[in-house]
Amino acid sequence: MMKWPKHVTIKEVGPRDGLQNEAVTVATEDKIAWIQQLANTGLTYIEITSFVSPKWIPQLSDSYEVATNIERIEGVTYAALVPNQKGLEKALAANVDEVSVFMSASETHNRKNINKSIAETFPILADVVREAKAAQKTVRGYVSTVFGCPYEGMVSIEQVSDVAEKLLDMGIDELSLGDTIGVANPRQVEQVLTVLLKRFPKEKLAMHFHDTRGTALANVLMSLQMGITTFDSSLGGLGGCPYAPGASGNVATDDLLYMLHGMGISTGVDLDRLTEAALFIQEKIGRALNSHHLQTIASCRT
Repeated sequence: MMKWPKHVTIKEVGPRDGLQNEAVTVATEDKIAWIQQLANTGLTYIEITSFVSPKWIPQLSDSYEVATNIERIEGVTYAALVPNQKGLEKALAANVDEVSVFMSASETHNRKNINKSIAETFPILADVVREAKAAQKTVRGYVSTVFGCPYEGMVSIEQVSDVAEKLLDMGIDELSLGDTIGVANPRQVEQVLTVLLKRFPKEKLAMHFHDTRGTALANVLMSLQMGITTFDSSLGGLGGCPYAPGASGNVATDDLLYMLHGMGISTGVDLDRLTEAALFIQEKIGRALNSHHLQTIASCRT
């Protein structure tokens, strides 16, 4: 008989990972209002924006305005992605709670995403981690293309493990393992985690699944069986990577909650309030979101 955890931590990445690939520019005040709604659902972690160059991600060009105008709720971590020292300076000026650094496990995607080799990326991130820690911030690391690369295909577990070790040795507090293009299957998740959990404590690892081929929830279940209890998700299934052709949205927060709550696993998040937040951002981007939960809600209201 399967032994499931009693509690799972959900890290909402919709305001950053979800919106970054949207064609419709969401107004700053709507982003702020949406983040406020998310914070009132019981979520304890929201990735609110990214301090990258507006040239690369125009949707997030208002990162400082968003970060400095939200009304922060005690107990909620407001995080932001930073690519380098310049991004860190802006994030610290905006007083984000947590800094997230990122890189890829595959060389080609890393060059497309960061415009640097993997070897060139490590010292840049090490400086960011060190200075963020000196500023008393927690630091999260993202590794993309863990389960497959849009340019190179399969990525070796050894390469993933090497990148993970270097990031954790820098002193990051948590490492998020990303299925950037949504190619993973449960057996592959088991294989990767079997190797990584021999080297790193499960409390240091989180999973970041995209649902390109409809396998995200199945991959979550396998991760739960392997002892992982922290998952990134995006409300309504928003998301996609500008540098990963074919990648669709993240696993939908609302679908994930429906499954976990049905299994008797607590998250502390109110699904009804989350649904209202999903309907709000759905209206602002001008298209229906892909989550099964929202589609069910829509069909019941027509």
